[in-house]
Amino acid sequence: MRHMPQIAHVDVNCFYASAERAFDPSLEGRPLVVLSNNDGCAVTRSPEAKALGITTGEPWFKLAPRAKEWGLVAKSSNYELYGDISARVMELLGRYSAWLEVYSIDEAFLGVKGDAGTLLPLGRTIKNAVRRHVGVPVCVGIAPTKTLAKLCNKWAKNNPAFDGVCLWEAVPHDVRDSLLARLPVDEIWGIAGRLTKRLNVLGIFTVQDLVRADAVMIRDRFSVVLMRTVLELRGTPCIPMEEERIGRDQLIFSRSFATPVASADGLRQVLSIYGQQASARLSKHGLQAKVLTAFAATSPFRQQEQAYPSVCVSLPMPTADPLLLTRAAHALLPHIRDGLKYAKAGIMLTDLRPSGNQSPLELFENRHEERGIGPLLDNVSRRFGRGAIGLGHAGIKSGLDWTMKRDMRSPRYTTHWDELPVVKAA
Repeated sequence: MRHMPQIAHVDVNCFYASAERAFDPSLEGRPLVVLSNNDGCAVTRSPEAKALGITTGEPWFKLAPRAKEWGLVAKSSNYELYGDISARVMELLGRYSAWLEVYSIDEAFLGVKGDAGTLLPLGRTIKNAVRRHVGVPVCVGIAPTKTLAKLCNKWAKNNPAFDGVCLWEAVPHDVRDSLLARLPVDEIWGIAGRLTKRLNVLGIFTVQDLVRADAVMIRDRFSVVLMRTVLELRGTPCIPMEEERIGRDQLIFSRSFATPVASADGLRQVLSIYGQQASARLSKHGLQAKVLTAFAATSPFRQQEQAYPSVCVSLPMPTADPLLLTRAAHALLPHIRDGLKYAKAGIMLTDLRPSGNQSPLELFENRHEERGIGPLLDNVSRRFGRGAIGLGHAGIKSGLDWTMKRDMRSPRYTTHWDELPVVKAA
């Protein structure tokens, strides 16, 4: 095993909370929660907040009355800051391996080689470098497979004896068996509640039980995917590394409103902005969409006058053109009833295809797409900020009271000149 390529899994601890603390050291050691859109509920909790018994998804209005008593600090989601911190972490990780798979905003897989004498120091070097140069804490798990690497990362995070770095090969066999026997099977990557119940029926309650299960029986009773998980837990690599995770089946832009929208004109602006943002995202990844679905919804807590209108529009050809996407989204407007308070709206793009795979006939060519209007809007927004430019109703400055509520948002330290951190020397 020591001569085989190994996989390092690097995960930022409590990412949103750690990103907040990177620029505000006064938050260190204090219970901290980061709230969801419109400051609704806790989506990230610091270890101190977890110690208070605060659970993920707990509404802020229930926590707020006791926040002062607990010394609890709440922050609105600061997606610009988190995205930039994530990019810095991934760029730094790329220096330690020629092969890097960014799995999510706060975790990545790296291809590494060596024996215990070189891999453990490498894991510690990565951990210390991210902390020093980006300011966020990470844990590192190193193993011959992705599933084992994630498992090692979990051990490193929850067991102080590992000091944030766990190498599968360096853990004695009896200790491995003891840990696997105590770990519930639903702690494994890709195994959720419903699948857990089906495994429990077969007497599989722990990770150790799953490791010892018959792989062929698992395939026949469940799926090839779960059989791969069993083999990965035994040290056989079955999940390949992906250099880029772009193969999306769909793209969704949707937000709950801070203030309900009660007219078709108000939703026209919402859908226009989402159409423009969707165009920029498609262009960034070299994709085009053939089908657009637009939807809106009133609050599910309103007992009367509930409405959930939606339309599905098949576009004349695969496109990333903001004008065509916006027009298609506006097909929802005739279904909007003025006076109803809509709490949410969005668009979903499906049947995504790589751009340029098939050139349209001259009769169906779209002159706006040929001129690159979508990428142009995205470049202007990146340089001068979101909202600096927009097409049609998406460019109207007034009437934005529906936008996401973030009253407790920290400054966007790294992406906005007027919000740069200020350092004073005594």
